[in-house]
Amino acid sequence: MEIEGQRKMKTNALRARYQELFEEETRSWNQAHRFRRIAWRLQANAQGGLSERAQKRAGELAEEAALRLRAPRQFWRDSAVALPAPPVRDERLPPAGTLLKRQYNGQTMEVQVLSAGFRYRDQVYDSLSQLAYRITGTRWNGYAFFGLRTPWQD
Repeated sequence: MEIEGQRKMKTNALRARYQELFEEETRSWNQAHRFRRIAWRLQANAQGGLSERAQKRAGELAEEAALRLRAPRQFWRDSAVALPAPPVRDERLPPAGTLLKRQYNGQTMEVQVLSAGFRYRDQVYDSLSQLAYRITGTRWNGYAFFGLRTPWQD
């Protein structure tokens, strides 16, 4: 019944109750979270909470733990976690360094193929479709726009 009584409390009253039970200010502005934390504490108090042995062990674990929010960078470098294979280069693309030329609206568009991306007017684009959209303002298949429909042949 005491927990159900907490449901009807206003925000400031819940904040005060939280401070009374936990002896600290709540950092959460989420009403439902505050209510659940208060309900948990009321139940723990009613049922005796953790045994002294469990509290001691929890304290030991907390002291030993190197609390981190993220794994160290070295973990990701040395990890056995399999990283996805790099994408296979599309066979329709010419080698890096090649200039693609396309006439559009009376102008010649020149695009340099890079090892990762495409350079057009001193700006690098991730895909030919993104570049074709930039040039025309219309969505295009980039390979079709630049006439790269078949595998590249030197």
